[in-house]
Amino acid sequence: MTTATTSAADVLARCAELDRLSASPDHLVRVHLTPEHAAANRRAASWMAAAGLTPWQDAAGNQWGRREGRTPGLPALVLGSHLDTVPDAGSYDGMLGVVMAVAVAERLRDTDLPFALEVVGFGDEEGARFGTALLGSQAVAGTWDPAWEDLRDAGGVPLRQAFRDFGLDPARVGEAARRPGELVGYLEAHIEQGPCLEAADRSLGYVTAIAGARRFRLSVLGEARHAGGTPYERRRDALVGAAEAVVAVERIARAGDCIATVGRLEVHPGAVNVVPGRADLTLDLRAATDTERDRMWDVLHAEVAAICARRGLGLEVVETHRAPAVPCAPWLQEAVIAGIGATDDRGAQEPLGLWSRAGHDAMAMAAVTDVGMLFLRCADGISHSPDEDVREVDVARGLDAFEAAVLRVAAVVEARR
Repeated sequence: MTTATTSAADVLARCAELDRLSASPDHLVRVHLTPEHAAANRRAASWMAAAGLTPWQDAAGNQWGRREGRTPGLPALVLGSHLDTVPDAGSYDGMLGVVMAVAVAERLRDTDLPFALEVVGFGDEEGARFGTALLGSQAVAGTWDPAWEDLRDAGGVPLRQAFRDFGLDPARVGEAARRPGELVGYLEAHIEQGPCLEAADRSLGYVTAIAGARRFRLSVLGEARHAGGTPYERRRDALVGAAEAVVAVERIARAGDCIATVGRLEVHPGAVNVVPGRADLTLDLRAATDTERDRMWDVLHAEVAAICARRGLGLEVVETHRAPAVPCAPWLQEAVIAGIGATDDRGAQEPLGLWSRAGHDAMAMAAVTDVGMLFLRCADGISHSPDEDVREVDVARGLDAFEAAVLRVAAVVEARR
């Protein structure tokens, strides 16, 4: 193991620096193609340059740095995560992974590698501004949809205009795309965003797969009538039917291996003295495999339909999002496992494998190269909140594991030649 020039304490201090690059003085919010995004890119670029990387910003607004391998022009192993946040965010989701990647590149600056080493800070993983996540990494993966240029933020600004305001040409976003032959793989370090590592008293874990997700809008249709004048036997109360459906979703999902969440419930007409005639709810469904996810949807759909039929209610279903599950490449899982094994995280015990319930840039990057992920423990599993927190000892172990994983990848690449 090489001598570190950027410590875990330095990594946490850099995350604190990024905290100050916010659109609000009261809480952290940094969304895609904003002045705060540009400032975060500049700050990351300065760290990349200090680590011996050559920085540049791509046509989609992602910040990169590169160090050549033993000969110029070799395919690159990419390390990274994202620099954008949700509104009222914590300090580590995405940012920790970028800063750790820079620190690992700095540790390895004098190490002979059989590939180029690149670090990326993606500009839009969360989708907080334009409602479509992974815009930065999808551009890099070559899966950009030109129709996204028409997306508008809450202020009505279209994505194409946001590109121009940021100093980019939306017509050139395709130049951010990478070809498979240019890449060795992609490794991402990220806080777990869940409680499993903490429950197991582990600092680190490796990711086996990233959840396959489907999202739906369910509309329960009843009849709006006077709350005082309509007896119960004559009511077709959409809200009561929707409420029963929400409870059924939780009951069924808790008994299985999938995650199902009703995140929004809207009632119409929404008057205090009117029996609700319509209730719209969202359903977010995730599982380690697409088969498990789709089987759970069939069960949930049948149950909600039965509830509505029993209560004389209609049901309309619109699928609003679908993303396939992404398995991490076995050889990169093995590299991350070896990296964890090089630390003192619980001694001789086997590293803990987890499937990621949350989405990550690695999902998009899997379209163009093999991916692997390292998870770090976060306090109480809290994320997307100002209460997000990590321990310095976990970051220190994470840096050692991430560096060792890169060296294991180098050994594998050498052996394949």
